[in-house]
Amino acid sequence: MSYSNILDITSMQRALKSLESAMRVFHALKDIGQDEKSVIRAGVIQNFEFTYELSWKYMKRWIEMNVDPIAVDGVTRRELFRQAAENMLITDVEKWMEIHQSRNRTSHIYDENVADEVLEATFAALPYFKCFVKSLEARL
Repeated sequence: MSYSNILDITSMQRALKSLESAMRVFHALKDIGQDEKSVIRAGVIQNFEFTYELSWKYMKRWIEMNVDPIAVDGVTRRELFRQAAENMLITDVEKWMEIHQSRNRTSHIYDENVADEVLEATFAALPYFKCFVKSLEARL
């Protein structure tokens, strides 16, 4: 395999680290005001959005590079996740669909309840992001 065929996952690794950092800050600052907590929550959610977007794009790129360059052209997100699971990049298609739905809800975070639900989904998604990055790292 030539170097040009190796997927550079540096940005995915950085996104995961940034998400983990934002989550740590959110948990560490329990005794702050509601305004400050809302700002930090927004930062966690923004990191979640970025990490999710990179995740599905890296799934697509990996499949294009290692399975078939046109295998994921124009497919639904469910089909992309199914192919990623078939290639052992992820383990749970339904969980990734839940993560996808949570990402779609981030455009409605002006509602405090929705923001709290997305935040909770973000914490639930972290292990799946970590497993995905480990799968990519194992294939380098």
